[in-house]
Amino acid sequence: MPRGVRKSPLEKLEEELRQVQDSIRENKESLTSLEEKEKTIVDKIKMEQFKEVSTILDEHEMSIMDLKDLLISSTEN
Repeated sequence: MPRGVRKSPLEKLEEELRQVQDSIRENKESLTSLEEKEKTIVDKIKMEQFKEVSTILDEHEMSIMDLKDLLISSTEN
């Protein structure tokens, strides 16, 4: 029992092309979203690292300038 008109090879290829293009578009959107999420996470990691450094400085009663001087002097040696 036929279910309708058969698609021509051209129609089948055009449909396949549309599906592939749709898939590409969806993946690009997903990639963009993931890249934004990656940037946000990297920024949060940096902030946590700065918090740790700040805590260490407070524990040793040092200022940012003290740390800067220390780092500069260690690279000169």
